[in-house]
Amino acid sequence: MSGPRVVLVGPPGAGKSTVGAVLAERLGVALHDTDAAVEAGEGRSISDIFVEDGEAAFRALEQAEVLRALREETGVVALGGGAVMQEPVAQALGEGEHRVVFLDVSIADASVRVGFDASRPLLLVNPRASWTRLMNGRRPTYEAVSGLRVDTAQRTPEQVADEIVAWVAP
Repeated sequence: MSGPRVVLVGPPGAGKSTVGAVLAERLGVALHDTDAAVEAGEGRSISDIFVEDGEAAFRALEQAEVLRALREETGVVALGGGAVMQEPVAQALGEGEHRVVFLDVSIADASVRVGFDASRPLLLVNPRASWTRLMNGRRPTYEAVSGLRVDTAQRTPEQVADEIVAWVAP
């Protein structure tokens, strides 16, 4: 199996970046966060890209970075919450060539973790309703592309990483 050791997907607040860092350390590989890579490549935040260029521009940058990461990265890759909703990304993840983990979380836990602030452009208006709508729309895709679903509620990043390591390296 080429490409990343593990790909993490899930909604905002699921812990993709935090769990990804612990998981990468446990596996002795690098963490590649595609949102952080887009920000670094553009020299500005995702919120600024949304405001200045629009969601379509961000999604094009995101798609290019995710597809590149799936081909070239060899560690743990954490995807932005909406990346899986782009057909080329979902197709690449669903082909069975990647170990994809869906980090699932309830709105109660997600709201504590992300605070639903301005850094989450799709959650600015009525954050709880927006998050619930996003999650309801994305859940079937998260489930379809993943080989493992891990509930992160009431669990530490270390506990979640342990479950993933047991799945990846039995």
